[in-house]
Amino acid sequence: MKFSHPQIAVHKPIPAPQEDEYPVRAWGVEEHGGTFKELTIYRHEVGDHDVKFDMEYCGICHSDVHNVCNEMSEVRGSMYPIVPGHELVGRVVEVGDKVTRVKVGDNIGVGCIRDSCLDCEVCDNGDECYCLKGFTHTYNTLKRKDYCHIGGNPEVQNWGGYSEFDVVHERFVIKIPNGMPLEVAGPILCAGITMWSPLNHWGATNTDKKLSIGIVGIGGLGTMGIKLAAALGHRVVAISSSDKKRDLAKSRGAEGYVVSKDPDSVATERGKLDLILNTVSAHHSLAPYIAMLKNDGTLVQMGCIAAPMQYTQMMLCLRRISIAGSLIGGIQATQEVMDFCHKKEIYPDIEVVGAGDLERVYTELQDNNSGAIRYVLDIKMSLAANK
Repeated sequence: MKFSHPQIAVHKPIPAPQEDEYPVRAWGVEEHGGTFKELTIYRHEVGDHDVKFDMEYCGICHSDVHNVCNEMSEVRGSMYPIVPGHELVGRVVEVGDKVTRVKVGDNIGVGCIRDSCLDCEVCDNGDECYCLKGFTHTYNTLKRKDYCHIGGNPEVQNWGGYSEFDVVHERFVIKIPNGMPLEVAGPILCAGITMWSPLNHWGATNTDKKLSIGIVGIGGLGTMGIKLAAALGHRVVAISSSDKKRDLAKSRGAEGYVVSKDPDSVATERGKLDLILNTVSAHHSLAPYIAMLKNDGTLVQMGCIAAPMQYTQMMLCLRRISIAGSLIGGIQATQEVMDFCHKKEIYPDIEVVGAGDLERVYTELQDNNSGAIRYVLDIKMSLAANK
């Protein structure tokens, strides 16, 4: 793995446990520039509204690589030791006295949101990821003392899902439908909701009208977006910078394919798309996408790009086009996409790996950001291999 920005890395050694904490086996990186190893972290005991679950799987997202390797410098320096993972899947083993949403034995998931204020109008509307006071990411974050929804030592950073157990407030739990294979559920908590949320917000999940929807970037996010939009009954156009992903996109449900660097290819969809979801996280021109939108069409930017993007304002004015952004989704929407994927049997393309594969997987993700495969860490297999 290649690490970045050592000068802003934060080192927060794991302190001795408090009386309300217990040891948990986990996999993480102890220091900037280090390698994956088994660590002992501490989880807090179950409170009134908490759910404790035995981890079965945890998806490996490309943003895990960014966090572990300290590549999120535009946002913050990573905290070490770091235990990544925000696609958590497991079975409930204990619940607090006031928990009503799940029971012992249920299969559940936890995505990118570990905490939010729960008392602002945005949280009340089910958009916890846009909490007016800020949501707390599942790992590589500090506990918000003003929220008081996470127990244990308030000075210790949050740990992710590459671990044996976790404990979360019931508000942030997603129920996994009976019969859904647990290994495919994790990526739905990230890639699935990331693509579902803009489809839902811009009217593609609750309309009888067949829309024309463009998906830019045919990787793990893009292929999931193609599957979802096609299953909703829409015409899907895959958009990529080359022709290399045509067969992959078509096999996942795309009806059309556009090479964004080819003006003749762009011209075949000029003015035809109602909505474009742009998953590309590298700096690039927006002009080809704007050209493909209908009047009143919307381009949704979803890649984490720090540098300013350029476009010609007249391109927007002449056809009343909008450029917007979208970030994951709230708990209600995440439950909706989980249920939809189970009903339609829409599952991500995955490869199950063990903790011993993490170095290889991270190197592959750093070297190739365009793959459609989502890696999933098998926690039970990893625990057994390291007895």
